[in-house]
Amino acid sequence: MTQEPDAQDQTISREDRARLDQVFMQVVLDVQAQVQQTRPERPGNLAAMFHKEQVAEALQGCAMLIAGWNESRVDAAGVGRAAKALRGLGLADLAERVEKLRQIGA
Repeated sequence: MTQEPDAQDQTISREDRARLDQVFMQVVLDVQAQVQQTRPERPGNLAAMFHKEQVAEALQGCAMLIAGWNESRVDAAGVGRAAKALRGLGLADLAERVEKLRQIGA
């Protein structure tokens, strides 16, 4: 089942996708790796539960980005989901990198 592109999705030409594939994937894979290495900021079950939820959201956002990229677009919902979760994990610099993916083909 193919998802209909969101009005905010950035469409990427085949040529740009081929040219930018390594850069895009490097950003997404780096984000995934760094998210998986994070630990809860505070001790306790509640902090651990919040952390686990934020990690799952960030990874789901990355998965949405990869799925969209495979369809030659930058998934706006994936960007938003990943960036929000990254900020929740205290990784604002990574959130900014993900948000910059919207302009990768521009």
